Amino acid sequence: MEPNRIVRGPRWSAIYVVSLTTFAVVTTEMLPVGSIKSIADTLNTTVGTAGLVISVPAILAAFFAPFVVMVASNIDRRYILAGLLLVLASANIASAMAQTFVWLLVARAAVGFCMGGIWAVAGGLAPRLAPTQSVGLATAIIFGGVASASVIGVPIGTIIGDAFGWRWAFGTMALFSAIVFGLSLSVLPSLPVTQLFSHRQFIDELKHPSVQFGLILTLLLVAGHFMAFTFVTPAMQTFYGISTEWNSPLLFIFGIAGILGNFLFGNIASKKVGTAVRAIAIGLLTAILGFVVLGGAPAVGISLLVLWGLAYGGVSVTLQSWMMKAAPSAIEIATALFVSVFNLAIASGSFIGGQIVDGANLRTTLFISAIFPAVALLLMQARLWRS
Repeated sequence: MEPNRIVRGPRWSAIYVVSLTTFAVVTTEMLPVGSIKSIADTLNTTVGTAGLVISVPAILAAFFAPFVVMVASNIDRRYILAGLLLVLASANIASAMAQTFVWLLVARAAVGFCMGGIWAVAGGLAPRLAPTQSVGLATAIIFGGVASASVIGVPIGTIIGDAFGWRWAFGTMALFSAIVFGLSLSVLPSLPVTQLFSHRQFIDELKHPSVQFGLILTLLLVAGHFMAFTFVTPAMQTFYGISTEWNSPLLFIFGIAGILGNFLFGNIASKKVGTAVRAIAIGLLTAILGFVVLGGAPAVGISLLVLWGLAYGGVSVTLQSWMMKAAPSAIEIATALFVSVFNLAIASGSFIGGQIVDGANLRTTLFISAIFPAVALLLMQARLWRS
């Protein structure tokens, strides 16, 4: 039995609250995607520079994830999550009130702290809240909050932003984060920690080949996705002539596909995680490359967007499953490493994509981003052939 495992039976209400927590932080993380141009216009900057509101908190989250696990290693995880939700609500309020781009970046830096801590703690809670036979489903539900952020959080945020301004979108997320904070205190059981983590343990886990390979896959798949997806709304306009009023409905469709992908690939990953990774890589490669190569009718673009959402919806739960299987006796360490690389991939993908968009064009950005899932697929095939 894993260290700190406290399960006697599945605690579904607690699992759902953890899912709401991941939903809150990922919605906040991705909220600027649907309003990136409005933010740029309001704060007098370029669209490429405005992409920093996504990349900066992601970079910070990468460093905060292991930091939280080490520094707060003996603090009840229930209180860690509650405290981070309170900070998240405050950061959203500060974002809504931002008068300059620098002000907004500082507020988003606080979001990065929350992202790193919440992901590191929440990602490894499934084995502590569900018995062994239900861990796969519990993991899918927790990461269902990530997928639901796309289908519910970001589209609703975009709708609010379009109707009332992007500041109101951040204000709404502040209120939601405060509600989840209250739920976390009232529903989550005590989650004490008896296993203390050190810098040396992180280094030891990094030496495991399966952990290293999982982190490489994470970097490739997530960076490739965000290099393209950060600019998906202008891409839909450029390649398929889809007007801006369709942004919210199409992001909603993308999110629906993402939720389906989360549970589909979560089920596959619990049995054959390698098969799930290969299928995701093929889906991302086909969708991103097809998005720029095919062009033309809006129906083609929408179909590719659905495939894209289905594939990316399975990324978090599948790669988290890979990391838990790679380090079953040190799940929280493996999760912290996974979160670090995941967010570095978000930051590097969105930043590089922004630089290419500003320096070249959208078409070049999508072509380059498609290389990343292609390399992940080749690595998986090479690993399969060697086994």
